[in-house]
Amino acid sequence: MQWDVFCRVIDNFGDIGVCWRLCADLAGRGERVRLWVDDASALAWMAPPAQRPGGVEVLAWAQAENLASLDPEGSVQPGEVVIEAFGCNPPEAFVARMQRACPPVWLNLEYLSAEAWVDRHHALPSPVMSGPGKGLTKWFYFPGFTPATGGLLREPDLLARRDRFQGSDTARKEWLNGLGLPAVAPLERLWSVFCYPHAPLGELLSALQAQAPDAPFTHVLLTPGPASELAREWLACQARPDASLEGPLRLHFLPLLSQTDFDHLLWACDLNFVRGEDSAVRALWAGRPHVWHIYAQDDGVHQEKLDAFMDRWMTSWPPDVAQEVRQLWRWWNALPGAPPALTAALGAAVSASAWASHSAKSGKTVAQADDLASALVCFVASKQ
Repeated sequence: MQWDVFCRVIDNFGDIGVCWRLCADLAGRGERVRLWVDDASALAWMAPPAQRPGGVEVLAWAQAENLASLDPEGSVQPGEVVIEAFGCNPPEAFVARMQRACPPVWLNLEYLSAEAWVDRHHALPSPVMSGPGKGLTKWFYFPGFTPATGGLLREPDLLARRDRFQGSDTARKEWLNGLGLPAVAPLERLWSVFCYPHAPLGELLSALQAQAPDAPFTHVLLTPGPASELAREWLACQARPDASLEGPLRLHFLPLLSQTDFDHLLWACDLNFVRGEDSAVRALWAGRPHVWHIYAQDDGVHQEKLDAFMDRWMTSWPPDVAQEVRQLWRWWNALPGAPPALTAALGAAVSASAWASHSAKSGKTVAQADDLASALVCFVASKQ
């Protein structure tokens, strides 16, 4: 089938990140995909040409807006499936061409949430009452964590590739060396940080620096953007400019990583601080302990979303382990319920093998449900 996926890049790279992973996943299953995007610049590093699968065509949003003048003969026609990511509303000129005897299956791919209402709203129809799409039906499609939702993005071979990488010390060392990072000794920890600008990263680094001399040595891998900027601000506030070279802490500033290398980063690290939607899902599949920096909303609804996810992700965890991890998550997101002593909490929760084992178990539980692309293909077939 031909799929048309529409994406607008709002204020971060999460929108294009999710859309590209979906397009690439569909193409890997033999589908033909056109990605219509208003700003494709991030794909230069996120999905460099050498890593792109065949079957995905990247087109400018403006081309769809100006179909009447650019393609007056109507040679460009919508495919069997049209997906608008996160309610971005495809251009009217394109929607007008969806009016045909057998119109495309039109889906609004919604944001991810673990809240209970998602199960009830997933796959509901929304008749279009006006405009060029009048008479068509748009279906609301929610990713999620239960069989009653649309599932999570997960390529068919993802977990097998992860297991091969994590099961090979050589693979990990070679990947780290490829980034110019030092080899990590057996008792040293490797953490990654990908965060929003309001993350309390300076407090985290100070707590790591203040640990006892016999505490595990921690390498912190900082992604470009807020994580690196906050870390440099923290360094500038230290008594010595080389403070990162003292004590049980080393900072490493990473380059921009492709989606493939970002997966490797999560697989290689012992703890991952991730943000937004795309990286949060990839952290689940990494099977490692992680802390989610959720996108903050002015009305505060992100607190409910975070609590709903923690409830679902940690549902079978022992209460003491779940409490320690939840405190860290809430502290990282500037919410009530932070640990009373951050340094002690880091030592107790992060070093505990229980966090790692329960994270891996939760990931296996979520992986029992259909993945997003598989569920989409089945849903579309049922509506055609």
